[in-house]
Amino acid sequence: MATISVLMGIYNCASTLEEAVSCICAQSYEDWELIMCDDGSSDNTLEVANHLAVQNNRIKVICNARNLGLSATLNHCLSVATGEFVARMDGDDICPCNRFQLELNFLQRHPEYVLVSGWMECYDAQGTYGTIRYCETPQYEDFVRGSQFCHAGSMMRRDVLQELGGYSSESHAERVEDYDLWVRLYAAGYKGYNLQQVVYSMRDDRNAYRRRKFKYRVNESRVSYQVYKDCHLPFSNLRYPILPIAKGLLPHWLYSIFHRKRLSVLSEALLDSK
Repeated sequence: MATISVLMGIYNCASTLEEAVSCICAQSYEDWELIMCDDGSSDNTLEVANHLAVQNNRIKVICNARNLGLSATLNHCLSVATGEFVARMDGDDICPCNRFQLELNFLQRHPEYVLVSGWMECYDAQGTYGTIRYCETPQYEDFVRGSQFCHAGSMMRRDVLQELGGYSSESHAERVEDYDLWVRLYAAGYKGYNLQQVVYSMRDDRNAYRRRKFKYRVNESRVSYQVYKDCHLPFSNLRYPILPIAKGLLPHWLYSIFHRKRLSVLSEALLDSK
């Protein structure tokens, strides 16, 4: 039994998986297990994962019978996790070698929090192009603006995640499974904290926004509206649930103007919410 169980859903990430796993193997805190679940990859992701597992007995590889999506895949990982804490990591990203130690230290010293994350850098083949700086202690009403935590860079208490039923596999939570989870977590009376430093680096294509389906924007709007209702926020806050849908309706050329400023605007909005 390890102290930290790392949940990693993998899908067609053969070219980046070894680098991502290397970041975990290089962690200064060593009492962890990595659970990788292949979600029906069509490339040799599973082969790479199995090879890495042979090299390190702290790595477990499981598979879905068919492609089920991220929520079900992470729940599959959770079902075999043994750690007191669960951390997230994606198969195409990287993180600092002291990330686990920093997050674990915080949760052990602050039992009033069940979730910890931090700031996230975004990078692509051209290098790092922005940092999302989340506010330190988000409140429930802040979630009307969007997710307040870096999901892939987070660590949680496993018993709380299980109490909440894990990640929602309902269609309305698709591609916003983390946002949905945070809102349910806060609605249940729990709270999280953001370390005021970079804990994660996400490989993020600068043009990825072009591939986001409109239905995922609707899902994001739904979660935001739930917070708006629950917190009885002033009418002026209704603009936040409307914003994802409005973005989805914009032509690409116009949205690209706003997208270029996305990181700085998001960082300022999240920090100004405090």
